Formats: sequence, C-alpha cells, structure tokens
Amino acid sequence: MNLEHIQRKIYEIRGFKVILDFDLAYMYEVETRILNQAVKRNIKRFPPDFMFQLTDQELKNLMSQFVTSSWGGKNKCKQLNLKSNENSLKSNKTTSP
Repeated sequence: MNLEHIQRKIYEIRGFKVILDFDLAYMYEVETRILNQAVKRNIKRFPPDFMFQLTDQELKNLMSQFVTSSWGGKNKCKQLNLKSNENSLKSNKTTSP
C-alpha cells in the first residue's frame, strides 16, 4: 500500500486527523472487529485521547462525503476513530490473534 493511498484515508473530524477503524483494519489486513478487539485488549498501551467514536450525526455527515462508501453503507455502528499521529501509529501497532 502506497503513502498516497494511506493519506486519502485520513479525515479531519473534530479538528483531529483520524483514520477510521475499518480503513486501518484494511491496511493491517484484518477484520474490523479483530482490530477493535485488539485495541480493547491492549487499551493501556494507548494514550487516553488516542481514539473516539463518531456521534450519529458525524457518521451521517461522513457517509455523505463518500462518493462510493468503502463499507457499503451497511455498517450502522459508530466507528472507532484512531487519531492519526505518526508516532502513535508506529509505536502502537496491534496484533491479531
């Protein structure tokens, strides 16, 4: 995966640059639920402000920005958003079981 592709997956929400959980899962080649489970299992490895969930309105606004929804518009759950901080992403890789 090239840098340009990754950069296109970074969105600004609430003034933060974030990568959505399903995009990060795709980059790591794991299912979104597996990524979220790994993050929850290793929550102490992440700073308290490392992630947040979208509100229903934020999810609706974000979905409307996609010409072609990368999740097919089927996911009605709030997305886990990981703040895009290069140091955090490099040092806090999670592994799937």
